[in-house]
Order: sequence, then structure tokens, then C-alpha cells
Amino acid sequence: MRKIRVLVVDDSALVRRIISDALASAPEIEIAGTCANGRIALARIPQVNPDIVTLDIEMPVMNGLDTLKELRKTYLRLPVIMFSTLTERGASATLDALSLGANDYVTKPSNTGGATAALQKIRDELIPKIKAHCARADKAVATAVGHPPFRATSNLIESKRFQRHGTRVDLVAIGVSTGGPSALGRLVPQVPAHFPVPVVIVQHMPPIFTKFLADRLSSKAHIQVDEALNMQELQSGRAYIAPGDSHMVLVRDNGLVRVRTHKGPPENSCRPAVDVLFRSVADVYGDHALGVIMTGMGQDGLRGSQAIYDAGGQILAQDAATSVVWGMPGFVANAGLADKVLPLEMLAGEIVARVSRYRLPGRPGADRIPLEGR
Repeated sequence: MRKIRVLVVDDSALVRRIISDALASAPEIEIAGTCANGRIALARIPQVNPDIVTLDIEMPVMNGLDTLKELRKTYLRLPVIMFSTLTERGASATLDALSLGANDYVTKPSNTGGATAALQKIRDELIPKIKAHCARADKAVATAVGHPPFRATSNLIESKRFQRHGTRVDLVAIGVSTGGPSALGRLVPQVPAHFPVPVVIVQHMPPIFTKFLADRLSSKAHIQVDEALNMQELQSGRAYIAPGDSHMVLVRDNGLVRVRTHKGPPENSCRPAVDVLFRSVADVYGDHALGVIMTGMGQDGLRGSQAIYDAGGQILAQDAATSVVWGMPGFVANAGLADKVLPLEMLAGEIVARVSRYRLPGRPGADRIPLEGR
């Protein structure tokens, strides 16, 4: 079996060595080469023919963003994973890189307890992402030579479920991970102004990053998008993103709904976790909830979607063809929990249609969502 060839680009010899040592533990992966800056990397790519590139953001001679821009002019399908720092500058640059065509990112270890811990952190985060993105690239190549990839078909249980509950949607809850910033950047701006319900989002990201993501989405959207604050009251026509490294749940408070953030144990190796949010959504909103599972690695959101489904709520899932990784939505779809499985470009329209159903024209709903009778 052919190994996945990785080109490692970083100006730090120590980081290049740590990444190489981390990847050496995976028998399916081999190092195609290492480079100290982007200019060298661009010259080496046609020589070593890598399957994927790990690219540092801050480098002398040619930095990661400039390298990515040049790389994408020639190599449209070559997966690129950015290496970023847990700083405001690193977060902003990482989101810039994702908008320029980077496939994913990994944060550099900081205060992890030495070289061994740093090695393990990179191993745990980077190896699964390399495998996932190279698997998707192989699927794209198969399509190019005439072999169509698997495409999930729409789940045709919608009519029966609507007959079962026939209730209006009072909250939209979104769970997303790998590929999420770009996917949210396409979905959220399609949500109309004066949207009659709140939107809550878990995007797997570290601290600082979620604040920058919220600000960027808000700048492009018709609705306000914020990083959620503890005990903040939910309001219609606004979106709330769980802060990095904190779980987000919804709680009842004197007939209102508020956000609560906490540092409970990670679930599915994630904090924030979609399952944690979705369980609270099921408890608070019951059959008035709409859950949306989008692109992401792993199965976070599966148990939470089951909770919303069991409470009578609705579930939408992004399809395989438009997901960067069809892990999270794939588990939900294959479990039979999704009302519909849709491509990314159709999700916003379906969300708006479901929220509009059973809602009187000209009455968008109060800013405060009461809980009486639920």
C-alpha cells in the first residue's frame, strides 16, 4: 500500500524535527521532505510530489499565507494544513489561510509539559487530519477519472415526522468541525435579517479563534454573530458561538433561555462539544428545536442528535460531497436521525423554510423566547 507523502514547511528546525518524529509513528505516512520557508517549498513540491503539505504561517523569505496563494495557482487539490500559534495574530492569520484555500489547521503546542507532550499533541491532532484529507483527495481523483464518489441521498422520512410533531421551530442549533469556518462562512450570510429565532453554534476551535470567527461571520452576515458569554440571554435574530475550550449549554431562567458556559470534561475529546449543547437544546426546546450537523471529523453530535430526535425535534445533515470530512454528519445520517441530508448550498434555504413553517407572516417572534407550555 502506497504511503501518504508529507512535505513539512517550517522555519524552525526543532518544529520540523518534532513534526517528522510525530508522523514517523504512523506506518501509513512518510516524510517527502522538509523546507525552511515557502519559497523553498514551492520549488520542492514538483520534485518530491507530496500528497499533503503542512505549512507554518510565520516564516522569513516567504510566509505561509503568501506561499499558500502561490501554491493554489498551480495545485488546486493538494491538501494543505496550516500550523498556527494560539495567539490573536495566529488566529487571524489562520482564518485568512482557510479563506485562501487551506484545508485545515493545527495549533502549535504551548505549555504542554515538554517535548514528549508536544510530540504526542501533534501526533494526536495531525495524523488523523492527514489521513482524512488525503482520503478525500483520493476520492476527488477517482471522480476526475470517471469514478463518482459516494453521495448521500436525501432521507425521505420528512413527511412522516412532520405529521408526527407539526410544531414550529424556535431554535436552530449547529454543530460543525473540520471545514467548519469556510462552511459557516457560506451558510450564515444566507440567513436573512430579522431571523425569528436564535442560532447557537458549536465549532470545534481553540480559545481566541472562536472570537475571531464570530467577528468575521458577523461582518458578512445579516444577523449579529457573537462569541457566547456566560448567562447571556438568547435573542431572536442573533447567533452565538461556543467559546473555545468551554462547553456551551442552554438553561431555563425565569421563563427565559440563557447560555451557560463551563469547563466540564471534554466529550468525544472535544470542548466545546456538540453533544453537550444538543442535549441541553433537547431538554429546553424539545420538539421546537432544529439541529444541523455539518462537516467534521469523528462522531461528536451523534448522541446529541439522538436526544433532539427523541424529543421530537428535527435534524438536518450536510451531505458527503460538500463536506470536507463526512464524519459527524455521516454518523448522524447513517443512524437514520436526519430528516434530510443536503449539500451545503441548500442547507440555509432548508433552515429558513423550516423556521418559517407554522409562523404567521409579519410576526417574526419576540426577542425573548418563553418556555411556558414546553
